[in-house]
Amino acid sequence: MKIKHSKYIIIGAGLSGLTTAYKFKKAGENDFLILEGRSQLGGRINTYKGIELGATWFQEHHTYLNTLLEALNVQNFPQYTKGQSVLVFNSMAPAHYFEVDKNTPSASRIAGGSMALIEKISGLLKDKIVLDSKVIEFIDHKNKIVLNTDKHVTYSAEKVIVTVPPKLTSTLKFIPELPKLFIETMKQTHTWMSNAIKVGLTFDTPFWRDNKFSGTVIGQIGPVTELYDHCSVNDKIYALKGFVNEGLRDTSREDRKERVLSYLESYLGKEVRMYTNYFEKDWSQDHFTSCENLKSVYMSPRYGNELFNKFYMQGKLFFSGTETSPVHGGYLDGAVYSGLRVAERILDN
Repeated sequence: MKIKHSKYIIIGAGLSGLTTAYKFKKAGENDFLILEGRSQLGGRINTYKGIELGATWFQEHHTYLNTLLEALNVQNFPQYTKGQSVLVFNSMAPAHYFEVDKNTPSASRIAGGSMALIEKISGLLKDKIVLDSKVIEFIDHKNKIVLNTDKHVTYSAEKVIVTVPPKLTSTLKFIPELPKLFIETMKQTHTWMSNAIKVGLTFDTPFWRDNKFSGTVIGQIGPVTELYDHCSVNDKIYALKGFVNEGLRDTSREDRKERVLSYLESYLGKEVRMYTNYFEKDWSQDHFTSCENLKSVYMSPRYGNELFNKFYMQGKLFFSGTETSPVHGGYLDGAVYSGLRVAERILDN
């Protein structure tokens, strides 16, 4: 059996893995490969017909991401917040309407969608990415790690970087086994996005703006827990995007859709029914993100456990990804930071 060898192999073509590859490339290192189990790039970045069904927002203080965007000349723009926003306390009381202070720093979005960043980085990597290649087994063998995939193709590398969410990584096979404390830490690390149900609606016109609404609807008790204006930077796409209440996960798609529309209609107007497209993504059903024992987390989980900063398999195995980052873990910035950190440690080693 022929084994395909590279000096470095990165598992996962999400933002973290691509950032590591970008750092390698900038440093003049070309002997690397990225193996991605999905049939597409981006990981939990998923822009579909202008709708962000995955990672979306970032802030000014997310300096690692902002620096990367600037270096790649990828533009961004502020989240639209002008007009009345809606806060729903409970179904038995009137909603509270408020306007966001103009001096409050706004979240930002990537122009052209978050996938624009993925496409920009991957465009620099040419033939370094192998899609539809899920690694299922890691074998520590002398001075390299042997990787077996679900396609019965075998790879080997001097060093391997795993960017798969830790909880999902704990289900993979490592020979010899990783330390028990580390495996338990991976199992207990919440996977960012894994419990989210995202919804997006497109329209011919931004009727909510015409009606002096911001498009923001917030409330934990309704079918939609959060909703925001999601128009494109060039106003070619008029949309609303948000999160569906997880309590509706077990209902049918049609029933869930009707509850979402009815709820939004009561606060934004009957024009909601005039949508042109309705999109949903339940990340709990994405087997490259979520796994069994799904737990909803309503407070910010703790990320960046120090065990993720150690080397394993005699210094040949490294872990990355937003959950491993002690800096803004669970955000796009955390993914970038973790990707840069592991690349620097390997290149300096």
